[in-house]
Amino acid sequence: MSIELAPARSFLRSSTLRRVTIVGAASTAALLLFAAPAFAHITVSPDSVPAGSTTELTFHVPNEEANASTVKVDVQIPVVHPIAQLLAKPVPGWTATVKIVKLPKPVTTDDGTFTTAVSEVTWSGGHVQPGQFQDFSISCDSLPGGAGQLVFKAIQTYSNGDVVRWIDVSQPGQPEPAHPAPTVTLTTATAPIGTASASHSTASSGSDGTARWLGIAGVVIGLLACVLTLTVLRRDRRPTADTGASAVAPDNGDRVLAGAKATQRRDQAPANSKAPSNSKVSAKPQSRRR
Repeated sequence: MSIELAPARSFLRSSTLRRVTIVGAASTAALLLFAAPAFAHITVSPDSVPAGSTTELTFHVPNEEANASTVKVDVQIPVVHPIAQLLAKPVPGWTATVKIVKLPKPVTTDDGTFTTAVSEVTWSGGHVQPGQFQDFSISCDSLPGGAGQLVFKAIQTYSNGDVVRWIDVSQPGQPEPAHPAPTVTLTTATAPIGTASASHSTASSGSDGTARWLGIAGVVIGLLACVLTLTVLRRDRRPTADTGASAVAPDNGDRVLAGAKATQRRDQAPANSKAPSNSKVSAKPQSRRR
């Protein structure tokens, strides 16, 4: 007769599945935690540039929708501290249009005096598919002085009609808002304008390096979760196999075989073995002659 182990094995399987589920959920949450700060919203690179320099600003636009494409991106250019000359970089498959306004006060640069400036750049006609991103760039000549930062409010429109407004301004000492606006910090110019491109390259590489390290950290966490899952599976598999092998009791056939072996051993006892001590042999006395 054998002992049924289905309930015990079912319990071990359920326990293993629960552990694997917990590990998987933890690793997924960790990956999302690392990925969100780097790719969740529209950002601008570089995010710090010397005032008065000529540089190229690139807006990184990810698609956050699962079933819709980004079809239009509007970037508002601040005119309180206007950029004298601004050009939009062409993007294949997209059409760039600019909105020009008259300045209340003319701006004078080395290239002359300007009474108008670009207040908005719109890219439309293309598609950023779910799970993808697109970069949109503008050339600024030159970045204004007299301001600590420039806020470029952005509006992202999806093919399903959803509109996300990245217009919130971060405040010092406060948590980052849900939809922060891309912001460029203007530093004091300590080098000739011609070196602005080097500053741009350094800032861009720093931003890319941060995103790269965040991605690497997410991959490492995912690998650790896989190793932990395999360890749990191996640990639960060994006790199940041992228990199943030792818990089966011998059946009737085993007991019959054991009895037959015992009888065979008794039959093969040595022939010259002594008789039991309680056996007696009696001799008949001889008759006496008279």
